[in-house]
Amino acid sequence: MAFSPTRLNHAVLFVSDLARSVAFYTEVFGMEVIATEPRANAAFLRLPKSGNHHDLGLFGVGTAGGPKRRGAIGLYHLAWQLDTIEELAEARATVIKAGAYSGESSHGATKSVYGADPDGNEFELMWMLPREAWGDYANAAPIDRLDLQAELQRWAGVATAGRIVTEAAR
Repeated sequence: MAFSPTRLNHAVLFVSDLARSVAFYTEVFGMEVIATEPRANAAFLRLPKSGNHHDLGLFGVGTAGGPKRRGAIGLYHLAWQLDTIEELAEARATVIKAGAYSGESSHGATKSVYGADPDGNEFELMWMLPREAWGDYANAAPIDRLDLQAELQRWAGVATAGRIVTEAAR
């Protein structure tokens, strides 16, 4: 019998250098370290608008496993949803400045920017159209060129991800 989770709550990555990865995710994603576990060489990070205990766990394991190879069996990427198209444009600029940018595309119902962390773990930063605007994209996932300027003009001010307001954000 199948079950149906509500959503993905958090991701955990093995990384070669814990301090370097923590610096990347705090500086580029704006995450905060909410806990560390020195016995496991681990850190747990939360996004500022998150209602989760943590959104990302990082476990430092050194370089014994070798570098991640694109196209190898395993995780391809993590997708982080943004609330507005303006946030996607801001995130794009931040990822480029950090030297982590690897591309962008339109998947019809979603608009995406791609990058990789210092260990080569790929991520997608995405904004989703309002569901009522999906149209033919409700059952399609094309990979087309992203015209971010046109998307900014069309969707400015439209929030689609929703926000969980925490006590700290009030």
